[in-house]
Amino acid sequence: MQSLGSQNPTPARSGFRIGALGLSVLVLAFLVAVIFAANRNELIGWIVAVVSLAWLVFAVFVFVTVRGAGRRARERFEEAARQFGRAPSMAGGTVGEAQSVDEVRDLKLDHSFKIIQVQERVVRDNLGKDAEQVARALETIQITAANARDMLRPDGGEPVTGTVIDEG
Repeated sequence: MQSLGSQNPTPARSGFRIGALGLSVLVLAFLVAVIFAANRNELIGWIVAVVSLAWLVFAVFVFVTVRGAGRRARERFEEAARQFGRAPSMAGGTVGEAQSVDEVRDLKLDHSFKIIQVQERVVRDNLGKDAEQVARALETIQITAANARDMLRPDGGEPVTGTVIDEG
C-alpha cells in the first residue's frame, strides 16, 4: 500500500540535534559527577564519575559512527542516482542540477501512467469475479489520473489524496 498526498518527512538535521542534545546531557552528568566526587572526596562519587565518563565515551563513539555511516550511505545513494542519470533529491525535495523541474514532472507522470496500466490489468482480471477488488482498482485509477492532471495544471491545484493499493 502506498499513501498519496502531502507527507512531511522529518528533516535529516533533527537526528543530529537529538544526538547533540543527548551528548550534552551526558557531558553535564559527567561534570556534575566529577564536581560532587571532588567536593566529597568519596570513593562512590569517583565510581559514579568513572561510570558517567564511560557512558559519555560510548555515546560519542556511537554518535560519530552513526553520523559517518549516514554520510557514507548518502554518498552511495548520490553515486547510484548519478549512475541512473537522476539527480538525488535529498531532504527538502529540491531538484538536483542534472534534472529540471520538467524532467521530474515527466518522471512522476510516467509513474502515474504505469500505475493506471497496472490497475487496468487488475480490473480486467477481476471483472465479474471480485467486485471489491475492481472498485479499489477503479478508485486508484481515479486518484492517480486526478493527480497526474493536477501536475499539468498551471494553477497548481492540490492533488487528490488517498491510498493506492498496488496489486501488480
